[in-house]
Amino acid sequence: MVSIVFEVTCSLFTWLSLYAAFCYWNKHRSHEWSCRLVTLLHGVIVTCLSGYVALLDGPWPLTHAGSPNTPLQIHVLSLTLGYFIFDLGWCLFFQTEGDLMLFHHTLSICGMIMVLGLGKSATEVNAVVFVSEITNPLLQTRWFLREIGCYHSILGEVVDFFFVFLFLVLRIGAGALIMYAMVTSPDPIWLLKAGGLAMYIVSLGFMVEICRFVRRKILKKCNSWKSMRSMNAPVKTNGHLAAH
Repeated sequence: MVSIVFEVTCSLFTWLSLYAAFCYWNKHRSHEWSCRLVTLLHGVIVTCLSGYVALLDGPWPLTHAGSPNTPLQIHVLSLTLGYFIFDLGWCLFFQTEGDLMLFHHTLSICGMIMVLGLGKSATEVNAVVFVSEITNPLLQTRWFLREIGCYHSILGEVVDFFFVFLFLVLRIGAGALIMYAMVTSPDPIWLLKAGGLAMYIVSLGFMVEICRFVRRKILKKCNSWKSMRSMNAPVKTNGHLAAH
């Protein structure tokens, strides 16, 4: 247990050091710019690591929920726990996030501490980390595109599409399968099952916000197309087509 605490402490120090370095290198940028660079880097690294653990290294989360933690699972969760502690502290200090995101971070931290302390159930929690973090690099890319004025472009459309697609398919779809495996397995403790369900409800809350965003975007596109059609349509004057 001491080694795990040391790993988490090192992880927290690493993310804090990266943030300080990004702030130093980007003095002309906001603190949020540097924090989101850390978040982007964490999202890429942890998505790769947790994906490898869940899909290749094993055990399979849909059939081995509640199994003992493997060394690689412990390393991945310790790395992620250090980041979430850093990010929650940053969000509370700068007051940039709403209650839903703060609740999400709190649940994540409590869940990982519980799993690392119990010595089991890292299999399903690591899988949850994978389906949750895989969309994070895209989310941060959207923010950076907005900041540099490149969001309203083909690249912005592609990023939005894959963000929504991966969120619905993996975080909601695959997340439901992971939650079902966790809840129906006799091995995970009831508190972890309750936390998993609460985390999935938070994901559903994010999904509602995303669906509202998609609806607004579609309506905006439709209105734009209608305006273009009306501008390009020939105008009739006294029964004759007026020249443009």
